[in-house]
Amino acid sequence: MTVTPIDLFASFIRLDEGGRVRAEQPVFDAERDGWQLMTFHVRGDADVHADHWEVHSAADEVVSCLDGAIRLYLRPEQPGHEEEEIRLVAGTAAIVPRGRWHRLAPDGPSDIMSVTLPRGSRLENRTDG
Repeated sequence: MTVTPIDLFASFIRLDEGGRVRAEQPVFDAERDGWQLMTFHVRGDADVHADHWEVHSAADEVVSCLDGAIRLYLRPEQPGHEEEEIRLVAGTAAIVPRGRWHRLAPDGPSDIMSVTLPRGSRLENRTDG
């Protein structure tokens, strides 16, 4: 087997339950099993669907800022409470608990990486602005 470099911004990395790791086309599929590592160049809100909340029901998610700065927002768990904001700068990460609705917003051009099990993930339009 030949080992070659992988462009993390042009591929997703799939980690199968059986221990196999492979690079794949960068398509998020909420029906797939196995962990998925995703890396993105982010220039604005549209690159991280900031107008949507997302949730991962199968696993926690690691969200990491590789370069620049981003804000991770956690949707309130109780009506009337405020969103929780976590600011991530280069070299930092946060773990979003399984089942917790969240969204991202870049502070400017940034590179981010996330790792989660995509099965059962959902997006929901953000209606609070």
